[in-house]
Order: sequence, then structure tokens, then C-alpha cells
Amino acid sequence: MTANDLKDRTKQFAVDTFFFLRSIKYCDESKTIKNQLIRSSSSVAANYRAVCRARSDKEFYSKICIVVEEVDESQFWLEIIHATQECDSKKLHDLNKEAKELVNIFARSKKTIGDKLFKDK
Repeated sequence: MTANDLKDRTKQFAVDTFFFLRSIKYCDESKTIKNQLIRSSSSVAANYRAVCRARSDKEFYSKICIVVEEVDESQFWLEIIHATQECDSKKLHDLNKEAKELVNIFARSKKTIGDKLFKDK
């Protein structure tokens, strides 16, 4: 999978999340959850783009750490939606599956570059 493939994939994750959230009925609690999930899912895509522009291994590592955190946070909010909201369970399942896959991909990248950077420590 290329960097451009992952750029497209993370952007699609954000877009799919936005459309999914339109299906959740409005209440004070859902407003907070929706806002948090919009922020974290779009941050995955935006920060992965920054990873692709990293000027050094240290900068790459720093930025990939943010991507891992944001996709993990997105997964958390999807779990909260699953526990508290009535929604399209198929779409929720698909988004959660994609979040898990993205966590795995980016966590492996983080470990690989971390091993390289910190091998002497």
C-alpha cells in the first residue's frame, strides 16, 4: 500500500464518518460525541498528510504518533456510539473495522520507525 493509497483511505474514513454521523439523531449527548468523532477522524487524514511531508525520521515519528492517537480516539468514539446510540449498525461496524485496520497499519509504522530511531537506547 502506497502513501497515496493511505492518504485516500484516511480521507475516505473521514468522509464516511461524516456521512454516518448525519444518521444519528440530535440530542445534547450526541452533539458532543459527533463533534469529537468529526475532529478525530478528520485529524487522522490531515495528520497523515503531514506524515507524508515529514523532513526527517524524527519528524515522521512524531507525526505518526499523532495519527495513531487520533485513529484510536476515533475508534473510542465509535465504541461510545455503539453503546449509546441507535444507528445503522452495518455502517458503524464497517467504520469500526476500518478504524481497527488503520490503528494496526499506523502502529506498525510507528514501531518500525521507533525501532530505527531508538535502537541504541
